[in-house]
Amino acid sequence: MSQNWSERGASDAADLAFPTEPNSADPDSAELDSADWEDDLGGTETAGIHIWLVPTPVGNLGDITYRAVEVLRGADAVACEDTRRSGALLSHFGISRPLVRLDAHTMSRAESVLSKYPRLAYISDAGSPGISDPGSELVAAALKLGGRVEALPGATAFVPALVLSGLSSARFTFEGFLPRSGRERKERLAAVAQRSETSLIYESPHRLHATLLELAVSCGEQRPGSVTRELSKKFEETRRGPLSELAQHFEGGVRGEIVVVVAGKAADELLPGVTQTDYGQLAQEWAEAGKDAREIRALLQASGLRKNDAYQLSLSVTAPRLG
Repeated sequence: MSQNWSERGASDAADLAFPTEPNSADPDSAELDSADWEDDLGGTETAGIHIWLVPTPVGNLGDITYRAVEVLRGADAVACEDTRRSGALLSHFGISRPLVRLDAHTMSRAESVLSKYPRLAYISDAGSPGISDPGSELVAAALKLGGRVEALPGATAFVPALVLSGLSSARFTFEGFLPRSGRERKERLAAVAQRSETSLIYESPHRLHATLLELAVSCGEQRPGSVTRELSKKFEETRRGPLSELAQHFEGGVRGEIVVVVAGKAADELLPGVTQTDYGQLAQEWAEAGKDAREIRALLQASGLRKNDAYQLSLSVTAPRLG
């Protein structure tokens, strides 16, 4: 049976917040002006594009680092996904900086933002920017303009979820959010089922139950897994067990940010309903969708087919189009 190993009750220590005000007795703790900001190389930069990707807590505000607070205080502006949510975070730490929205819908104006605020800190709603959010687009824009990019180490949800799962962490694949529907979702679920290493998946509360059911079908009901939610918060929970039992447990719905961890396929494990014919059907569907032989071969290998078999099958379904 699956067990709830780490559900926590309230504790004063769990709810400690990072100090909101600088230490008035320490002149080095005062808010830095952007023109005086000293970078990690020891020199003072006064010109040129420089962006910092700054992790923010996934739950407990006390998880932010001193360096993150200093960078946020010293930047010309802070770019973020949600100005209201990020504004509340900055206010909590006593930071006053212009806030600029740069999310998936507004990232096209990244270059104009950098021209106005060349020393820019970027934060996502929670965790490390660039992990399942649009931070990578900002990095590309800064590099295109010859700028310097720094990624600060800090909070991210999938690493503690992996460690808490009790599953192998020697090798793992980060899936992020699965496609919501269609052939692409089917392909990713098949890849998770065939993969020998642990898989990490982000999921939303209202789709968790459906995803666990699909994983139980593709991987087998007894494949071990875990669900971690509300990391570092008052009601943090990690539940471990077979995928079928996890699906049953979370049938009634749940709240919070969620990480699903799925064990890799054992060497002698037979997946439900997977045969050579299934690979042929998948390959034919991909060929009809316009994928070339190389793409089909890669997808077949990701789904667990041996390299030589994937090569031959990819040629057989694409050769008629070449004639």
